[in-house]
Amino acid sequence: MGPDSVPGPAVPWRKVLWEQQPFPDNYVDQRFLEELRRNEGIRQYRYWTVVKEAGFVGQQLSCVAIFITLWLYMEQGLLSPESLLWTSLVCTLLGYVLYQALTSHDESGCELRTRLADLQSATIFLSFTFGFSPVLKTLTESVSTDTVYAMSAVMLLAHLVSFPYAHPSPPGSLSLNAALFASVCLASRLPGALHTFAMLSCALLVFALWPCLLQRLRENAPGHFNALCVGVCVGGICGLGSQSPGGAVLLALALGSVILLCPLLLVRLQRHKDNIQGPWDEAEIHEDLSHFLH
Repeated sequence: MGPDSVPGPAVPWRKVLWEQQPFPDNYVDQRFLEELRRNEGIRQYRYWTVVKEAGFVGQQLSCVAIFITLWLYMEQGLLSPESLLWTSLVCTLLGYVLYQALTSHDESGCELRTRLADLQSATIFLSFTFGFSPVLKTLTESVSTDTVYAMSAVMLLAHLVSFPYAHPSPPGSLSLNAALFASVCLASRLPGALHTFAMLSCALLVFALWPCLLQRLRENAPGHFNALCVGVCVGGICGLGSQSPGGAVLLALALGSVILLCPLLLVRLQRHKDNIQGPWDEAEIHEDLSHFLH
């Protein structure tokens, strides 16, 4: 294959299909590799930039650890549901005020309507959750405890895997539903209906509202966002360490791998990437055809 296989060089080869040429179908000339392009449009990553982005993954893993820690405290009777409810309410109000403060003037045009809608949504959720707490408390009575714990672990893992880390506001439906399903399973193993209500309210705060505030911080206050991610990771390790030192060690290793080791591997392996483009690729239309759509 190549120009040497054709004896008649007097006829130039043309890259066309609509006319007969004295060349084999698989013939190419020496200009074929002149159009070879390597690593065109490849994005070069900086290590600390990737580490900052990986911090969102680490803090979400720590949020799951914090939620499990709170559930362990409630199961052991070390944390009352009243204390958890009041703490969740105060954190929700502070977070909402901060979220509104970080909202730009363009986004606050319908501020009154948004606040009323948020208040209505919160009231409906809390009312239904409080009313159905006795039902949710007995929801898994016929299921063994080991099965409940296994389902909760799988659902929390599904939450972490399917979480939209690039745009977490609002959280993805699959990740949020998986987290709430795990919360219902765990809350059904608590002593009373008020414990179940407090645990589900905390789950809404951790898995639904917190990512929205964190995304707003990442957009408008990146310095505070990075500090907050570090604080959440430290809080997750310390909280889990108060219940299970071995679990805290595993969490610290997981966070170190996700935040420090994986970005290092990404940056190191990026230099070995070899992506080639050339005339063998499919044709691309670069002309602006938007005027045909009107």
